[in-house]
Amino acid sequence: MSENKCNACLYRQLAKRYVMQTITIVAFLTAAAFAVRHFAGVEGMVVPIVIASSFALVIDTADALIWRKVANDWADSLPTFFTAVSGFRMLLGIMTIAVYYFAATNPDMTIFFLTFFAYYIALILHHAIFFARVSATTGDNSKSRINT
Repeated sequence: MSENKCNACLYRQLAKRYVMQTITIVAFLTAAAFAVRHFAGVEGMVVPIVIASSFALVIDTADALIWRKVANDWADSLPTFFTAVSGFRMLLGIMTIAVYYFAATNPDMTIFFLTFFAYYIALILHHAIFFARVSATTGDNSKSRINT
């Protein structure tokens, strides 16, 4: 019982760290996108930045919260969970792009797609690196601190 409580605390800390790293990555990407907008004179980037950053924050926060529950209660299902998250993220990304295309009054898809793609790739890389480190460290039932 005590081991499960300790694991629950570890998973809560890891989920919190994952969300904080996501916020940092999104803030950096948003600052970079606004710098491109300002210095390169690219117009029409505000809405794509808002949509892409909101997508990133919502998806990764949900990912962390669901991962915490799966890791704590059904650790054997984590490979399936990671596969499902990747597929779900891709479908939501495609749906977001499609909704923007149909809802935008002047759908300049190049700016939107490049902006969204930058956030999307950052999410995939963050997810892969973070959880590869977590899986490698917790896979051997180590109780040490995980430095991701």
